[in-house]
Amino acid sequence: MRWSEVAGVVVVVLAVLVWSVWVAASRLDRLHRKVGASRSVVQAQLVRRATVAAELATSGLLDPVSSVLVGEAAWSALAADSAVARPDAPPELLALLLSDPRSSGERALSSPTEGALATVEELRDERGEVESELSATLRAVLDDPDEIAAMRAVPGGDELLDALSSAWYRAEIARRFHNEAVLQAQRVRRGRFVRLLRLAGHAPEPRTLELDDAWPEALARPGVG
Repeated sequence: MRWSEVAGVVVVVLAVLVWSVWVAASRLDRLHRKVGASRSVVQAQLVRRATVAAELATSGLLDPVSSVLVGEAAWSALAADSAVARPDAPPELLALLLSDPRSSGERALSSPTEGALATVEELRDERGEVESELSATLRAVLDDPDEIAAMRAVPGGDELLDALSSAWYRAEIARRFHNEAVLQAQRVRRGRFVRLLRLAGHAPEPRTLELDDAWPEALARPGVG
């Protein structure tokens, strides 16, 4: 084989390798972007669910203790979404938490303000935990079909429960798509070619969002019943 032929083969092989690296890097970049976009969507839907839960807590549809329990869980979920500091609580939600019928006024005053600001970092790292707590609290409060029916009979109650149902369902679906995107990105990152050439660079490996979002049996899913 002539030198020119050998050189031609080498050029072709190098071109194929460069093209393969480019394709792999582009695919990994697209997957990372997909994960980032899906994460933003699921976070937005979780915020929506917590917002509607806070509205439910202050609507007067629940008994005082249930209202405070749901309000606290919703407030923790909203605070966990804050990237820098805990946002100001809506006046009606703050008033609800300050009037906690389970404990003294002093404890209630420190709960949504000073103590909360001190735990922003912890809440940021425990998104799954606070969202799971909100799910568990809502399941406990919305566990009686007769109470759900009575709440729907109150003016505005039907719309509020439908809004909660819709937000919960969207959050559930968004988390499912996000976790699928994460698993796909993880599989690609663990490929020998990607690891050998360090195509992931310094980008952290994406993680699935694990939380309890099991549905309250008494709360109908959107479009059902």
